[in-house]
Amino acid sequence: MGKSPDDLMSFVSRMGGDRQLRVEENLGAGFVRLRVAEAERRQAKHDIRSIEDAVIEMLRNARDAGARHIYVATSREGTVRTTTILDDGVGIPPSMHERIFDARVTSKLDTMKMDRWGVHGRGMALFAIRENTESASVLSSDTGKGAAIQLVSDANRLSERSDQSTWPNMGTDDEGQPSIVKGPRNIVRTCCEFCLEEHGSCEVYLGSPADIVATARRRVRPTLSHTDLLFLDDLDDLPVLERLSAAADAGELSQVAHGVGLTISERTAHRIVSGEIRPMRSVWSRMTHASQAQDAHVDLMRDRRGLRISEKDAEDFLRLMERDFSLLGERYYLTLAQDPKLRYSRGRLTVIFDVMESD
Repeated sequence: MGKSPDDLMSFVSRMGGDRQLRVEENLGAGFVRLRVAEAERRQAKHDIRSIEDAVIEMLRNARDAGARHIYVATSREGTVRTTTILDDGVGIPPSMHERIFDARVTSKLDTMKMDRWGVHGRGMALFAIRENTESASVLSSDTGKGAAIQLVSDANRLSERSDQSTWPNMGTDDEGQPSIVKGPRNIVRTCCEFCLEEHGSCEVYLGSPADIVATARRRVRPTLSHTDLLFLDDLDDLPVLERLSAAADAGELSQVAHGVGLTISERTAHRIVSGEIRPMRSVWSRMTHASQAQDAHVDLMRDRRGLRISEKDAEDFLRLMERDFSLLGERYYLTLAQDPKLRYSRGRLTVIFDVMESD
């Protein structure tokens, strides 16, 4: 009987060792020609050297998939970090959920993109991420429904910055745009740098799983009316991000969140439903607010009363403004495109509401 390819590979491995599986040709004098698979594996190990590298590749993937909103949930227990990225891009058909992690698999045959991190579209990013993490998997996705992808990494194997909570210090450049002054090159800064590169075209939210659930539940614009939702057999038929806002109660919210890689307890889900855990501002909004506050601090120092507005007070004020905006929103069917902004000038405070255009 003939042997299967797996049997033959096992036989070669036993007889010649792992070396035979890695080498295509022995050139003598200590030189060898590597097999393609081994060369790809070594390149992948080089491409992703930290969890921050993995996060930027996932953000670029979501951007290239047409996502306008990207949610990054990350948490760590011991040395293990779990990072879940959800987006509203074109989605991935079920038949490709595993194949996208193979080397040289890409949907960007004619649309490679060059940005500050290099060429994107070689079909190597997801392969490199899986090679360097404990696991990388598509939790939920389908054509037109966005995606939820989860990475599990071990800090002993894939390094990360020790300080993952500090936001970078922001300022403004010569054109008045936000810029990073200094700060650790952690996941937070990675997301900030991505937003600066994209000039706000991708709205990114970063936080714990509970933060992300609370924010998506509040921010995601539904495509179905409340009446249509009553006749929906399964929330999995909705786009990934919409499922969180469509969950009817805390029990269902906890279950839906778990299905897209955001593990929260039912007690936490109750706190979200009751409004105790409030939605976050986007990374871009926090950056612009911080840079404006920095500029405003200079102007306000000249105020004869010595007026100071702390970042926390400004944020609390904006949350009140957002709540009050709902009066107009409900009456005129208006939806905020992003968080309100507060701008300072001498003798004037201005609140700006960017409203989403109607379809």
